Amino acid sequence: SKGYKQRVGLAQAMIHNPEILILDEPTSGLDPNQIVEIRDLIRKLGQERTVILSTHILSEVQATCDRALIINRGMIVANDTIENLQSSAGEETTYRVEIAGPVDKASGVLSGIQGLQNLKQNAGSRDTSTVFTFATVGKADPREEIFQKVVENNWVLLEMSRQKIGLEDVFRQLTTGRDA
Repeated sequence: SKGYKQRVGLAQAMIHNPEILILDEPTSGLDPNQIVEIRDLIRKLGQERTVILSTHILSEVQATCDRALIINRGMIVANDTIENLQSSAGEETTYRVEIAGPVDKASGVLSGIQGLQNLKQNAGSRDTSTVFTFATVGKADPREEIFQKVVENNWVLLEMSRQKIGLEDVFRQLTTGRDA
């Protein structure tokens, strides 16, 4: 299987205990359990030697690497820690909130919360709920205020989650010149 070929190739690369290990798509073709094992192995190897991981799967980079080097058209456009790359790309945080309550009133209440940008609404997971998505910039965190507004209005908060800018977003910004 492709998974066995991947693991044999990794064993061949490690057999002479090289100081630098270059891996090209090392988790390609592996099942989820094997992926976790290989990620753990790569992290462990990275503590003892230099490991260069070439991949287009940016979640793989986030799960295994301390630093990322992004190349666009043969030019290095970024070389930094994952955390620094995400921070430098912007401090926008995206939120998703699902509320069971009257859509118009909920939309009006959320619109009145300072710092929310690009407020959008979609049908929720239930007929009686609405999903709102929006962004904030900087350190603004409106979750507590949203929760209080939901309680004050006797609505039901079905979900509230936040997501900071990911490495995929950073990659897209750096390689296309556009925001993600």
